[in-house]
Amino acid sequence: MTVIMVLGVMFALLLAGLPVAFSLGVLGLGMLVIGGFSPLMAPQAILSTLDGFILLAVPLFLLMSNILLRGGCGKDLFSAVQAWVGHWPGGLAVATIVSCGIFAAISGVSVATAATIGVVAIPEMIKRGYNKNFVYGLLAAGGTLGILIPPSLPMIVYGFVTEESVISLFLAGIGPGIFLISLFIIFSIIYSKFFGGYKPVPAASWEERKKHSIKVLPTIMLAVLILGGIYTGVFTPTEAAAVGFSLALFLTTILLRSLTLDDFKKALFESMVTTAAILVIIAGAKIFGKAIALYRIPQDISMFIEATIQSKAIFMITVCLILVAMGLVFETLSMVLIMVPVLLPAAMSMGVDPIWFGIFMVIMVECALITPPVGLNLYVIQSVAKTQLGEVAKGVVPFLIMMIFTVFIMYIWPDLALYIPFKL
Repeated sequence: MTVIMVLGVMFALLLAGLPVAFSLGVLGLGMLVIGGFSPLMAPQAILSTLDGFILLAVPLFLLMSNILLRGGCGKDLFSAVQAWVGHWPGGLAVATIVSCGIFAAISGVSVATAATIGVVAIPEMIKRGYNKNFVYGLLAAGGTLGILIPPSLPMIVYGFVTEESVISLFLAGIGPGIFLISLFIIFSIIYSKFFGGYKPVPAASWEERKKHSIKVLPTIMLAVLILGGIYTGVFTPTEAAAVGFSLALFLTTILLRSLTLDDFKKALFESMVTTAAILVIIAGAKIFGKAIALYRIPQDISMFIEATIQSKAIFMITVCLILVAMGLVFETLSMVLIMVPVLLPAAMSMGVDPIWFGIFMVIMVECALITPPVGLNLYVIQSVAKTQLGEVAKGVVPFLIMMIFTVFIMYIWPDLALYIPFKL
């Protein structure tokens, strides 16, 4: 009964137009007061949360991705990949997916990935004759790779909330990320060859390939350095973010000379706004999490699930449906911060590995990013392409199916996520 009342009040606050962060904070504070707990727990919870070293990675990764975006690195990356695979059946689509994957390995931000590659790829693909809905769906879904291919901001937040190793989460994201990229590429080639209406182009000359590859090489090296440094233990994810920001600044101002002072100011401002929004949501979610923990709501849900759901498969299907429903209302970090404290204890009681569950959560959050009405990537592509939201939403359906299929494969073969961090 308490759970139903809490959810009812939460949705009432959201429907009243109160932002997610304040809805969670107000509800959590109200629960503390009504339950007879000290309201001082709220500021204590906020201070203990925002004092975390791992959260420093959030503004630094955002700064890095915005600087690369403003510095035109996405355009160079797309041109280089296109020079190598653009003549394939659906080669431009393949170039888009690969570019999204590489940029995702640098930025860790889904919206930045969709915007950076979308600005370049959408006009080029439509000019080449690709189906518009397919193009919009491809870019919206390709952008979601930004939170599955490490480094990933939702993985950082998940690791912070659950106190699991962020490096293990990053390693666990590699297998599903490569699998999903492969699915996208295979589908794009088949679709383009038989239904896409694209115009074939001759292969680029070796001179063109060499020129574009040399230009994009520093950006590739930046991605290799960040990921290699994290995985080898040379530096932590937070230190990797600081190194990445510094090198992105050096790359765009000294080597490429593509970042102006105005561009830098815009990147700084956008990163500041996004960071503030993320931290406010985390603060509100922490108060709410503290309150539901004191009310023993996660434990009650776990006991209810154990008493009513005996099958692990049925439990995971139920969680999928819950997360899809939540994705219709909440954005990325809100889903992670609200649902992890509630669902993870129940999942662990069913024998689910917390690292595996983190990757599962991230893929389901990916689905939320391309699900109306609050799928942020849909709005990004709509804005970039200057089209209707419905056009973008129609195009993402096959990619949404492939994401759900990836979750299914992960369930029947957990080593897709767990082999690299624990068995390699």
